Amino acid sequence: MSSPAPSKAERAGWVARHDTMFVRLFLVMMAIMLAVHVLGVTVIESIFPRPGEIGIALVPSDEPPPDDAGPPRAGGPGAGPAAGSDTGPAAGATTGSAAAGGAMPRHHHLHPPRGLGPPRLGLLFQFAAIIAASWAGARLLARPVQSLASGAGRLAQDVHAAPLDEDSGPAEARAAARAFNHMQRRIRTQLAQQSRFLAAVSHDLRTPLTRMSLRIEGVDDNRVRYRLRQDLAEMNGLIDATLYYLRERDGNAGPRQRVDVHALLQAVVDDATEIGQDVTLAGAAAPLLAYPAELRRAVVNLVENAHRYGGSARIELADSAERVVIDVCDSGPGIPPEDMARVLEPFYRLETSRSRATGGVGMGLSIASDIVARHGGELNLANRPEGGLRVRITLPRA
Repeated sequence: MSSPAPSKAERAGWVARHDTMFVRLFLVMMAIMLAVHVLGVTVIESIFPRPGEIGIALVPSDEPPPDDAGPPRAGGPGAGPAAGSDTGPAAGATTGSAAAGGAMPRHHHLHPPRGLGPPRLGLLFQFAAIIAASWAGARLLARPVQSLASGAGRLAQDVHAAPLDEDSGPAEARAAARAFNHMQRRIRTQLAQQSRFLAAVSHDLRTPLTRMSLRIEGVDDNRVRYRLRQDLAEMNGLIDATLYYLRERDGNAGPRQRVDVHALLQAVVDDATEIGQDVTLAGAAAPLLAYPAELRRAVVNLVENAHRYGGSARIELADSAERVVIDVCDSGPGIPPEDMARVLEPFYRLETSRSRATGGVGMGLSIASDIVARHGGELNLANRPEGGLRVRITLPRA
């Protein structure tokens, strides 16, 4: 049974994966070297042709002519007496004189010019040398660009990643690395200033909130006092969530570690079960390079959301050679399709299905999405056909 033909998207993906600078340089260099080699051989052989390759050569030979050479010409060398002809003394004299001279008649064979024939060993060695030289040259030229692209990818995933090497590669690669490092320092400085400003504002808000909470106690109306206390508790919750979000975003998580993903998720399930939450785990995966504390925090946020709005949570773990997939599913009302992107924004909450009465300040998905992005992965949301929401974390292994 024949395998199905690859789709257009699969072919486009294959081309995108293999259309690298190294492949292009390798093919161009090999084509140029082969063209120069063929041109050089052609010019040299046109100026200095090999012997016996021009025209048809008449080579004397003592061998008798082949049987299929046709009837011998009358009177020619080796021609016998014709049928019905008289053999006279002249013929005998001729034969006798040839025999007396001791020399046999020599025949001229027609030799066509020699063709190219099968490939010679020298040509094979030349072709192998051209391929090896093209591969080495393309590798040498593409290495600085590949290193620069890899460093830029790390910077795109994590602004706190290690800076690029500014001392290796050609002048253009060094200049690009310096520009990337300068951009990274400016981004980190701006983020730090923004975080300090927001942290200062959030911290300074606690003083008037504390005074308000003291003054609320002097309100005689119990219903008004209860509502004011709820508003103050919500404002304090927003401030705490903001400070935590800023600390998590700007904190240095250190180098990645090999994490047993299944054991980490099982620990999350055990902790949730101890406090009475209905959380289950299915699937397995090999260890993965990750930030263990941050990954745990992202999964905990998703599990808390699933339990808060769906009553239970189911974690499904899948593994492959390229990525690890973690699905957190619930049986809640789901999210309208037009709000799928907005729920990942900080402090955004759905008033219809996820009201403030159910708890939360709208930061769980934002923090989880930011953590997954620092791992170079993706966080996607989708409504399940059987009902509820599925939040998928995709973490690359590379």
